[in-house]
Amino acid sequence: MALLIDDSCINCDMCEPECPNQAITLGEEIYEIDPDRCTECVGHYDKPTCVSVCPIDCIDPDPNHVESNDELLVKFAVLTQKIE
Repeated sequence: MALLIDDSCINCDMCEPECPNQAITLGEEIYEIDPDRCTECVGHYDKPTCVSVCPIDCIDPDPNHVESNDELLVKFAVLTQKIE
């Protein structure tokens, strides 16, 4: 499941540099997570680093992009070009 930054984001700039997949960018008003690039850090870390560094806890699972751990691992492999 990809993650989603909610409207309570204060644009603190903590999450964006922590994302190993470059899935987080500054949108028109708040930071946004690209669900095609978000693996919840599967393949990189034990837990999502953006969630770990968010000072106001505004990053949650995106109900519109539900994925299993196996699907996240495939996405990780594609993003890092580890699939032949």
